Parts: sequence; C-alpha cells; structure tokens
Amino acid sequence: MDHKRDTYYADKHERLDRFAFNEQVVDVFPDMIQRSVPGYATIIAMTGVIAGRYAQAGSHCYDLGCSLGASSLAMDRELASREFQIIGVDNSPAMIERCRSHIGKAQCDIALRCESIEDTDIRNASVVVLNFTLQFVPAPARDALIRKIADALLPGGVLVLSEKIQFDDPHLQQLNTDLHHAFKRANGYSEMEVAQKRSALENVLVPETLAKHKQRLHGAGFSSVDVWFQCFNFASMVAIK
Repeated sequence: MDHKRDTYYADKHERLDRFAFNEQVVDVFPDMIQRSVPGYATIIAMTGVIAGRYAQAGSHCYDLGCSLGASSLAMDRELASREFQIIGVDNSPAMIERCRSHIGKAQCDIALRCESIEDTDIRNASVVVLNFTLQFVPAPARDALIRKIADALLPGGVLVLSEKIQFDDPHLQQLNTDLHHAFKRANGYSEMEVAQKRSALENVLVPETLAKHKQRLHGAGFSSVDVWFQCFNFASMVAIK
C-alpha cells in the first residue's frame, strides 16, 4: 500500500469544508488512520482472526465501508480459500478505485461495490464488518442498517463493529478526548492539524455511547454483544446472531 505522509490539515484553512473521502484523503489514508486511531492495526488484524473463527464455508463476508480494503485483506489472510466470497462496499469512488489495486493478490474472491452501504443487498452472510463506518451513517438510518445486517446473517454469524465512542460522564468524555489528542500529537500532528480535522469532522462523524450501540444490537436480534477492544474513545465490539 502507499504510505504518503498525511499533511492534509498542516496548512491553515480559511474555510474548512466538511470532511470527505476524496482523492486527497485517499492518497494519505493509511498514514492518517494509523496516526489518528489508537489500536487500529490490532483491530484490523483481529478482524481477520474473528472472521476466520466465524466464517461459514460457501457464505459471504462483507466489509461495509471498506475504504482501501484493510479489513477485507485481513479476512482474506485468515480464510485463504476460494470457498468464501468477500464483498467490499464503499460509497467513495476514489477509495474503491485505489482499493482495486490493493486486493490484486488476494487468495479469496473479493468483489468491490461502489455504493451506499444503506442500499447494499446483503445475503448469505456469516461475517459482516463495520470498522469505523457506522459513525458516518446519519443517526436516523443506523437502526435500520443494523437490523438489515442482523436479518442477513446466518445463525452463528458475527458482526464486528468498531467505532469512535462517546461517554455519558462529562469527566470521562473530556479525559478520553484529551488522551486521543495527546495520541495524535505524539504521532506528529500539530495542534493546528488536530483542531482543523476536528472541525472538519464535526457533524460528519457522529459518535454514540457503548450503551446505545449495545441497545441497538440487542434490539436487532443479536444474542451476544460485547466489547473486545477499547483504547480511549475508540472501541470494537462483536455481536453474534
């Protein structure tokens, strides 16, 4: 994969546009997400391991909001068989175009779709991955999306859901926000870069509490739901049908 240094917000912007997964972001995305999301490499690697545990032969494994295909390739490494089809979905044409060049050596059949995950037809699924994707879906549409995923999963199937989260306790919210910003500064981002990206993401990335996520997942019909990884205000959950 390309690993260009993320300097997207290094210069002062007089007017910050809403954050979008455009060609400029795609060029620096691997560096951006590694330096912005604590535990990202662990989450991606273990997404593959979880898929290896729950994928059922002859079924489909979905990577919803696949970006450059990191989760799809992690699943591919663990499944290593043509018995599975991995389907990556993203609504960014720039992401999908670049992703095609990253999946060329995959061992499984990886199909890519450039469309909204809200419109994606999900069927015969044993694994569905939503890594840092639901937070970009409009809040009123989230319940229906999770319900659609639950309905499409085979019995015993798994959903991996990774998100930036909020805290009900104001002190914990501030603490984890500050720790996240310190994490970014430790990875070389300036105060201006941290502030400008935060402003651009406001009202685009809308996080929720873990309690809200668990309530939605149980309400959609998942029998077992829990957090398997958390660092600061980022968490990953597994939901078993």
